[in-house]
Amino acid sequence: MGREELNAFTIGNELEWLNQVIQYQFASYFKQESLVREIDELAPPNIENDNSIYASLIRDLNLDFQSRLLLILALSPHVRPQMLDPFFTKSTDYNRGFTEFGGLKGDNHGGFLPTGETAAFLYSGLELSKRLQVIKVFETGHVFYRKNILKLDITKENEPYLSGALVLSNDYIDLITLGEVKKPSFSSKFPATLVETKMSWKDLVLDKSAKKSVNHIKTWIEHNVLIMEDWNMKDKIKPGYRALFYGPPGTGKTLTASLLGAATGKDVYKIDISMISSKWVGETEKNLARIFDTAETKDWILFFDEADSIFGKRGGSGSAQDKHSNQEVSYLLQRTEEYPGVVILASNLKGNIDEAFIRRFQSMIYFKMPTPDERFKLWSKSFDSGLSIENDVDLHEISKTYELSGGAIVNVLKHCSITAVQKSKKTVSKNDLITAIKYELLKEGKMG
Repeated sequence: MGREELNAFTIGNELEWLNQVIQYQFASYFKQESLVREIDELAPPNIENDNSIYASLIRDLNLDFQSRLLLILALSPHVRPQMLDPFFTKSTDYNRGFTEFGGLKGDNHGGFLPTGETAAFLYSGLELSKRLQVIKVFETGHVFYRKNILKLDITKENEPYLSGALVLSNDYIDLITLGEVKKPSFSSKFPATLVETKMSWKDLVLDKSAKKSVNHIKTWIEHNVLIMEDWNMKDKIKPGYRALFYGPPGTGKTLTASLLGAATGKDVYKIDISMISSKWVGETEKNLARIFDTAETKDWILFFDEADSIFGKRGGSGSAQDKHSNQEVSYLLQRTEEYPGVVILASNLKGNIDEAFIRRFQSMIYFKMPTPDERFKLWSKSFDSGLSIENDVDLHEISKTYELSGGAIVNVLKHCSITAVQKSKKTVSKNDLITAIKYELLKEGKMG
């Protein structure tokens, strides 16, 4: 039996066990005959010598009866949704579903989606003491919470805690069903993009002060376990690292974040601020919660570009809009402080960022416009491969005359490459280079 077949066989056995529990609880609830007297008699399948992905996961997490039951319950809508159809049973007295069964109806999914109430009914029936045990499964100390495996979705204000949907994280759905965890893709529910680069540190031109500060972050990423655990500093300093990159556009903020990730083996996710922000009260916090909840167990570097729009200064007028914005900033402050990984905010101006964040940054790095000498290095690197410059081009003179950022120089290079292709050449003339530079300056509003 292959790996995938073995895993499907194991999950099938677990689902059959879930079905037996469902039948037992329904028989008990409706006072019908049952083959067993107590739920504990329905032992889960023996997985001691089972090498499937699912069995290995259960053993690694050391799941007890209750937690194992909740895990397969949360998985069932994804692999065998019809198994939960009995929960659609209606009360003849009230002509509606039974409150005790919980459950939700999805927008597109035609089946029954379990909630915390469903989990409580399956494990405890109507026994209150066991119901309270189910609540403990969703507390912060449980492995489900610590590893972001299974949780109850956020309920509306004043609604019972267990009425939230039972949500199995996408990572564990992938792991259980596909055998590997996929990297999340950009969507309205996950407004973040994996940022990667093929460039190296030699392609980044920064002044000495900025380089030193960037290296400080890199050292933390590489040695924070030593500092926090081996040196026992976790009781003295907060986990994680918060940095502010500020300076004009195109000066290397995004590239630096990407290089930090590449150098330390960490994924860097760039957050789309426009998709996080919402005019509806509470929605911005929910959007951010999804990102932070996903990132916390993965040790990602979170990169908030143009951060001023959401991390900006709080208003003090007392208006409803200011209260809404202040609530968002306070939530952001809390999550960034608690995040155990690296959070980088990028802004054009340091003064646009709320002081409450600035006080909590470990690094504030200014990415200034490159000097003429630094621009010469950038120009030289731009023309050191397939495209070259003609003899009439003096890069020293170009570097002194035109104040451009590294990002702007890359744009000029692209413009020159297209022009060279149009002329069936692999060289760039002085005239073509100056034309491309002026076009870039015009875009930036630096030429009349």
